[in-house]
Amino acid sequence: MLERGAVRLAVADQGWLLVGAVAAAATWVCAALAQQGAVVPRLPQGRLVAAQFAAGAANHLLPAGLGAGAVNLRFLMRCGLTAGRAVSALAVKGAAAAVVRVVLTVTLVAACPGMLRMPLPHLAVLAALCAAVVCVALLLAWSRCRRALATVLADIRAVHANPPRAAALWGGQLAFAALHALVLIAVSQAVALSLAPARVALLYIAASSAAALLPTPGGLGSLDAALAFALTASGAPGAAAASAVLGYRLLTVWLPLIPGLVVLAVLVRRKAL
Repeated sequence: MLERGAVRLAVADQGWLLVGAVAAAATWVCAALAQQGAVVPRLPQGRLVAAQFAAGAANHLLPAGLGAGAVNLRFLMRCGLTAGRAVSALAVKGAAAAVVRVVLTVTLVAACPGMLRMPLPHLAVLAALCAAVVCVALLLAWSRCRRALATVLADIRAVHANPPRAAALWGGQLAFAALHALVLIAVSQAVALSLAPARVALLYIAASSAAALLPTPGGLGSLDAALAFALTASGAPGAAAASAVLGYRLLTVWLPLIPGLVVLAVLVRRKAL
């Protein structure tokens, strides 16, 4: 199936693949916009975009987003933020990303009812388990996390007191998620995947959220399996689903990986990180 998917990708529509490549490149600009929106001080724009490009490559070397987090943390500290404020900025950005994903999922489900099917009892059990885990974690770590939470809330208020920063934070995160979905949509169109674009976008958001439960470096393996399962469960042929996943990974991971590591090395050499 993987071999047939690779062959199908090799003869895919080049125009749609170009659209996917442009969307993938634009995600780094959106990540930079969201990172600027998470802090009140102005950051150097060129180095900020370069840092996001390098963070994307580093994210595929360490699990659970630790690579991108470490790069952004060092970058913010080099820009004059204290370690606590830099960590708080990353927390603000991460919280905004989670909210945006929930809003996009609810919006797509409401706009296209019946696209995402999950048995309600299973959904209720999953929600109850997640809520229980969150409550227990908060109770156990409340005394240690109270000060950090107060800092994060103060930074959230400061960001939202500055309308341009708030717009950059939410607009950047919304565009980041939408562009990643657009990459998968473009590749799906290129390989003639027989699914509607709105369905592909919803499946991407759902699959990427589920893949986060298995924190592999850059979602390698977990996201691939979740995307392939979601596409085939929605009626796509196996070879076409494999082509779409391979194309998405090619544009978002494998092609930018070496240039991203080179940019990372240059930023470290120039002491920007």
